[in-house]
Amino acid sequence: PEEAPNSVEHIVALVNRRFYNGLRIHRVEPGFVVQFGDPQTRDMTRRATWGSGGSGEPIGVSEVSPAHRHRLGSVALAHPGDPTRAASQMYISFGPQPALDAEFTVVGQVTSGMDVAGTLAVNDVIKSVTVRQ
Repeated sequence: PEEAPNSVEHIVALVNRRFYNGLRIHRVEPGFVVQFGDPQTRDMTRRATWGSGGSGEPIGVSEVSPAHRHRLGSVALAHPGDPTRAASQMYISFGPQPALDAEFTVVGQVTSGMDVAGTLAVNDVIKSVTVRQ
């Protein structure tokens, strides 16, 4: 929250509204990332468009910070080419991704359970998301 206060506040608000509950994993790139946060993934008939949707509420500000680099377990905001348009999609890095450092806002870090993240597959359902203070 120190380097990305607006982004963290936005994601926490989505979590508190249970936005992520019931969404599916829509992208897995071994050695790269696992991605989620598109509400269209609740509808299997819209699978062709998975990855193109969001909360409809962009954060509106870029909080890319050199203080937080993409490393194993980094959680960052996906966006459609402009960091100010990040809305709800996030990804977890499966290793260092220096090419992403200057383009995407890191909002968190997996501190345990990275082995579970590595087993996620497209279509897996996120049952619930919580934030611990």
